[in-house]
Amino acid sequence: MKQVKTRSVCPISNVLDLFGDKWTLLILRDMIFEGKSSYGECTASDEKIATNILADRFELLESQGLVTKKVSPVHRSKFIYTLTEKAIDLIPLIAEMVLWGSKHFEGTSTKPENLLAQLKKDKAGTIKTYTARLKKQL
Repeated sequence: MKQVKTRSVCPISNVLDLFGDKWTLLILRDMIFEGKSSYGECTASDEKIATNILADRFELLESQGLVTKKVSPVHRSKFIYTLTEKAIDLIPLIAEMVLWGSKHFEGTSTKPENLLAQLKKDKAGTIKTYTARLKKQL
């Protein structure tokens, strides 16, 4: 089991110890907003994560109870990753990051393309929709 070494008892510090690299939140973003659930789908993201880093981050996410891993019923040699309730609880935080980033970094866009417009129009409703959709998969 992959452990996260915490530096202090500060909750912000603990969150950064888990999510402070440049890949973990992007993997969760893709799983939450684009419905990605496999290794292959995640390697196809625009940021081009290296396969060894993706494997490491999936191991971290699984060990920290943010995803579960099951053998694909279609391709027995592949795994399907599913978000847990702990990960689903991150949706409001990630939505705020989308809004803040789009406000302060020119030329950004989201996937799905209408996500930003949805969040600006009805943040609470959009968060509720994604949360409900993902909780059905539990």
